[in-house]
Amino acid sequence: MLDRPRFSFQIAATDGKARTGVLSMRRGDIRTPAFMPVGTAATVKAMRPAEVRAAGADIILGNTYHLMLRPGAERMARLGGLHRFMSWDRPILTDSGGYQVMSLSALTKLKEEGVAFSSHIDGSKHLLTPERSMEIQRLLGSDIVMAFDECTKNGASRDEAAQSMERSMRWARRSREGFDAGGDHAGRSALFGIQQGSLDEDLRLRSAQQLMEIGFDGYAVGGLAVGEGQEAMFATLDFAPGQLPVDRPRYLMGVGKPDDIVGAVERGIDMFDCVLPTRSGRNGQAFTWTGPLNIRNARFAEDEAQLDERCGCPVCATWSRAYLHHLVKAGEMLGAMLMTQHNIHFYQALMQGIRDAIANGRFASFAQSFRADYLRK
Repeated sequence: MLDRPRFSFQIAATDGKARTGVLSMRRGDIRTPAFMPVGTAATVKAMRPAEVRAAGADIILGNTYHLMLRPGAERMARLGGLHRFMSWDRPILTDSGGYQVMSLSALTKLKEEGVAFSSHIDGSKHLLTPERSMEIQRLLGSDIVMAFDECTKNGASRDEAAQSMERSMRWARRSREGFDAGGDHAGRSALFGIQQGSLDEDLRLRSAQQLMEIGFDGYAVGGLAVGEGQEAMFATLDFAPGQLPVDRPRYLMGVGKPDDIVGAVERGIDMFDCVLPTRSGRNGQAFTWTGPLNIRNARFAEDEAQLDERCGCPVCATWSRAYLHHLVKAGEMLGAMLMTQHNIHFYQALMQGIRDAIANGRFASFAQSFRADYLRK
């Protein structure tokens, strides 16, 4: 591990705007385009770390807001950091906590210093600033640290979006300074900046220019997947990734559905995360190559077929739709576990298919074929 680079990104092939490559870090390589399963509270829900890795995941995401509240960043550090705590020895990206502060806390006060909020767990008072976010992510031992930002609300006016973006850029500079002050951790990990600007091309460009002036290892497209709809998201992605450095990874935060991912890769995105495969699994929804499937539906009660005939995961190789239907309807824990395992495997198989198609110069046909099958229902 000590001989591996802190951070490097190599693009191996392009096909149109789509790129495939490798992001190398001390704890391992991340093949791109990459999907990061979400491990909000030091666990990918209903999955053991070895199962997540076996499904093909190179990196997972942890959540600064949730972990700072429980079990606490200082406690996590005393216990050896997030990787040791959850027994995951591969890279971990931690988000900055800003989105959760504003979406989960009933009482928040946004000011230039940061965001004051009440814990959704016990009502305790906290102040999250760019400097504190960097400190928490350092205590967790994150491999990829996200700058602290304000996620502009969907439907904001242009003036509101501009003010929000400019505040995020001031916080980005403070995040950079706080990260660089982190000593050994700054020498082992990477810092990503987050582009904001809502759906406005000029605001996005101003944001990108300021981020590049500050300088980051990678760049995220933030403020999307917040209710604007796929058409508006894709319209923004038609220009936003191209405003960011071509030689750095581009991360679309909080996305998404399989067809969202394919469309975003077409537009130059390299990294993704979303709770959908785990949340949907717990609620009885499976992602398949022919579209989403609600296993609760009565038509599966005596269906002896596998969940997805094109899937090679352990769940599809072992259990029938009828059994999974029974588990989910009965509220058995195993139902959530197996459905989630399948979904995580499907997402990773989709990313491998995308990577292979780009490398072989046939991504356009892959995307067309995928959409024809996935959206036909």
